[in-house]
Amino acid sequence: MLKEKTKPNFEFIALMASLMSIVALSIDALLPALSNIGIAIQSEATTDHQLLITMIFLGLGVGQLFFGPLSDSFGRKPIIYIGFFVFVVASFICVFATSLEVMVVGRILQGIGLSAARTISIAIIRDTYEGNYMAKIMSFVTAFFILIPVVAPAFGKIILDQLGWEAIFYMQMFFAIIIGIWFWKRQPETLHPEYKVQFSSRVFMKGFRELIKHKETMACTMVSGLITGGFLVYLSSAQHVFEDQYQLKETFPYLFAALAISIGLSTFLNGTLVLRFGMRKLAFIALLSFTSLSFLYVLLFWNSSNPPVFVLMLFLSLTFFSLGFIWGNMRSIAMEPIGHIAGIGAAITGFISTVISIPIATYIGSFVTTTVWPLFVGLSICGLLAILLFITFRQPASEVVLD
Repeated sequence: MLKEKTKPNFEFIALMASLMSIVALSIDALLPALSNIGIAIQSEATTDHQLLITMIFLGLGVGQLFFGPLSDSFGRKPIIYIGFFVFVVASFICVFATSLEVMVVGRILQGIGLSAARTISIAIIRDTYEGNYMAKIMSFVTAFFILIPVVAPAFGKIILDQLGWEAIFYMQMFFAIIIGIWFWKRQPETLHPEYKVQFSSRVFMKGFRELIKHKETMACTMVSGLITGGFLVYLSSAQHVFEDQYQLKETFPYLFAALAISIGLSTFLNGTLVLRFGMRKLAFIALLSFTSLSFLYVLLFWNSSNPPVFVLMLFLSLTFFSLGFIWGNMRSIAMEPIGHIAGIGAAITGFISTVISIPIATYIGSFVTTTVWPLFVGLSICGLLAILLFITFRQPASEVVLD
């Protein structure tokens, strides 16, 4: 029977969520400013704007390959400090960028820096909790983290209108420094000395060989990549859809916030339900819901223009409601058997899911030009493939559920 190692602590949950929230802040606060940044760097194509969103995820995927193993060798805390330093330097590059190429480099470096906090926070949670309790904590951390996408676009819009788009990057740096100080003061090191491993060029191959022994871990990692890829299509094209296709520039931050609330609510519910029903059952039901709703939209609006915005919001909110039951549970299932290599395990699984998601987002996003229909086609295909993977490699449920 899997038991928690320590009692849940609100400050721990808040701190882990804050480490992850810098990622959301760096993405979502920038959404209202994409067209303004495009003008400043003389690149006004919609597909170029999408790069400013998707490329930070590329940095997140690449960076964690290094920071994860380093955290297994030198401890969790020092590597997070290095990540924050890289993020601050990258933010200055973005502020002073004069071309798309320089801005993209800055965004990739931002992602590399943020990958330390994002990946190692998961390793810290795995150091501290296991099994369904880990899924419960992950859900509460994610629910708290979801508050950032709710307010970030509106916050970014206010800063944009008052101080200009450069101030959004300064605001991100300010919050990163505050959270870094909080982490330094209040979070103890969670990697026990006996679990430290010597860093070498072979650590990746050894970690990967260990991972492929666990077929469910690999399957859930691929599922996470597929679902994240579909979601990234929405995330990178949301500004274009609501501001250009629907002509709702002023309303966009609030529509974005409403959809974030939908994900946050389901994530919170997952935290309360996972101990009763188990993470595998909840994840599978959510995958079915995610895919069915997407297919329904594809069928209803085949070869037609965009529906009224309230119809689109209804479909998106119901579809994204499923995400809260997918992300945390899939990550927890993937991490469950690899706690002995939590750092490198989180890094490699995160990298694999990113490698899968970025091409999906880039390719499908290029079709979201005049209608939002291609988005739902992408969500449908990703969902169907995810279901097939999950069914094929799902392990018999050994988890303990509570009545």
